[in-house]
Amino acid sequence: MADPRDPWGKKSDPIEDILRQGKALFRQFMPFRGARIIVPIVVALFLLWQGVYIVAPDEEGVVKRFGAVVRTVGPGPHVKIPFVESVLTPKVTKVHRIEVGFRTDLRGRQRMVPREALMLTGDENILAVEFNVQYKIKNAKDWLFNVAAVIETIQKGAEASMREVIGKSKITDVLTVGKAQIQDDTHTLLQGLLDQYGAGVTIIAVQIQDVHPPEAVVASFKDVASAKEDREKLINQAEGYRNEIIPQAKGEAAQIVNQAKGYAQARMTRAEGEANRFLKMLKEYSRSKDIISKRIYIETMEEVLPGINKVIIDRKAASGILPYLPLDRLGRSGTATDEKRP
Repeated sequence: MADPRDPWGKKSDPIEDILRQGKALFRQFMPFRGARIIVPIVVALFLLWQGVYIVAPDEEGVVKRFGAVVRTVGPGPHVKIPFVESVLTPKVTKVHRIEVGFRTDLRGRQRMVPREALMLTGDENILAVEFNVQYKIKNAKDWLFNVAAVIETIQKGAEASMREVIGKSKITDVLTVGKAQIQDDTHTLLQGLLDQYGAGVTIIAVQIQDVHPPEAVVASFKDVASAKEDREKLINQAEGYRNEIIPQAKGEAAQIVNQAKGYAQARMTRAEGEANRFLKMLKEYSRSKDIISKRIYIETMEEVLPGINKVIIDRKAASGILPYLPLDRLGRSGTATDEKRP
């Protein structure tokens, strides 16, 4: 070794000095040869422990090398380069749940979050909408690295989607029969939004927990609801009355029309019968005009002078008969008839 006091001598290497000191310390703590053999075994076990990992059945392994993703692995035992590669194992089969508009504490009690819950409907009414979103991880790599604060992104996206759907809906639909359609529309809108972000998430369901008016306007809301119920009641009563009156009027109209048709048919039939009778009489009259004329005359006179005493005298014998009026007989009865024929 060169003398450190010799300015022209060779200077010592600092790295060699460090190695030399390390060997001295190692010999000091490991004085026996058998103990020196244990060190490589311990090192090998340590490297094995650092290089082998297990992915659970409900997980997916994402392997990073110097911070960059190099591969993904499924469930089971796997090997990685110690101190160079690291593994993240998110649960890809677990159904996760996010609450929007409310929070549940450790005791299971729920409290509303007005900043998230209060929403404006399409007919300009304010409602408090509390709902939850259920989702699963579809792509572990996208879930871990594509979106920063992915859980908060899902929550904000769900709130924005629900606000858009509620803003297009009427308050009666939100409170009554339109909840299922609102949930489906929000589900579709939120899934499309997260797919655009590449969040690697599958939305399973959007469920509305509760919908109610704000506490400050509950009384006014009840009055409005009561007025709407009264209006619906009156409308239903009017429709019921209309449904009762209209069929009755239609029935009476149909009855009158049928009666008129029957009367017209009867008159037509009667007229046709009289016309046929007249034609037949005309035919017989054309055959024997004198006899028919006398018969018609007599029948007509019987119809024109009913209940009057009549005396029929032949013209040849009329000059020898003294005319008189049977006043006493007419006073007793106006139905007697004396006929004298030659």
